[in-house]
Amino acid sequence: MSDQNIMFVFPGQGSQYAGMGSDLCAEFPTAAKIYAEANEVLGFDLTALSHNGPEEELGLTKNTQPALLTHQIACFEVFKELTDNRVQAGLTAGHSLGEYTALVAAGVISFADGLRLVRKRGELMGEHGEGGMLALGLTVDDAGPLADRFYCQVASCNLPLQTVVGGTDADLDALEAALPELFPRKRATRLKTEGAFHTYLMVTAAREFRTALDAVEFGAADFTVLSNYTGVAHEESPDSIRTRLFFQLFNPVNWVGCMQSAVAAGVTKFIEFGGGIGTGETPAEKKPNLQSIINKNLRTLEHEAEYAAAINVETLRASA
Repeated sequence: MSDQNIMFVFPGQGSQYAGMGSDLCAEFPTAAKIYAEANEVLGFDLTALSHNGPEEELGLTKNTQPALLTHQIACFEVFKELTDNRVQAGLTAGHSLGEYTALVAAGVISFADGLRLVRKRGELMGEHGEGGMLALGLTVDDAGPLADRFYCQVASCNLPLQTVVGGTDADLDALEAALPELFPRKRATRLKTEGAFHTYLMVTAAREFRTALDAVEFGAADFTVLSNYTGVAHEESPDSIRTRLFFQLFNPVNWVGCMQSAVAAGVTKFIEFGGGIGTGETPAEKKPNLQSIINKNLRTLEHEAEYAAAINVETLRASA
């Protein structure tokens, strides 16, 4: 048992890469077992897709979401094995898709049900995925009215000075064209997504996804899970968790709110599980996805905390 107040975090889409999990499965039977279970639940060879790609196929939302959840849970289970389950979290959260992994890790839903949910969620998001997303170096107070002017919507509040908006391609083009005049020193970055996730363009997907949520059993949490939709802890009621996940699909990811909740809870160490970003091709060359935005939030909130990654064999051994 650690005397630190630890928070487990799980990244979302954009942290997938071909080769993901290959090092874990080669070295840890626990990880290989997780991947084998995922293959059986999903009815296709997720292991081969995660380990070998192609990137284009892995990048499809219907594949990305179960691939990331599987990698994150494989890292989490190996971490528990290496630490003899002595490192316990008081709090956990995930960014968008990562919230489902957080719920699995906390024992709220089973790994199998988590896979089925995110596979269906990914299918619906891809099927109804109109438009795209744009990262702006603006506060949510500035980005919100700007987005409204162009029929766009705030999709994610990642940092006090980074807000993601989503809309149709034509509306995003119009917003981007107007940005230099309205905010001369700010720039926009188009994100690679299959649609305007976490906006009104996902309402149809959410309505269809509700059936899948209603079919899953939600249990008691082993530790507190934060909601992307509210930015605060999920309530214990299964129906409450379902509605928060329903609304999450077409409302902004309130990551700034989650960070404020973490600081209020006195978190002194973050451990990130799964995924990886960076130009390196092998798992060992990848870096944690959420570390930068978490550290920037902490600086804004004037709060100090340690950070550890558990995203590949090297970092798992180091963090244990």
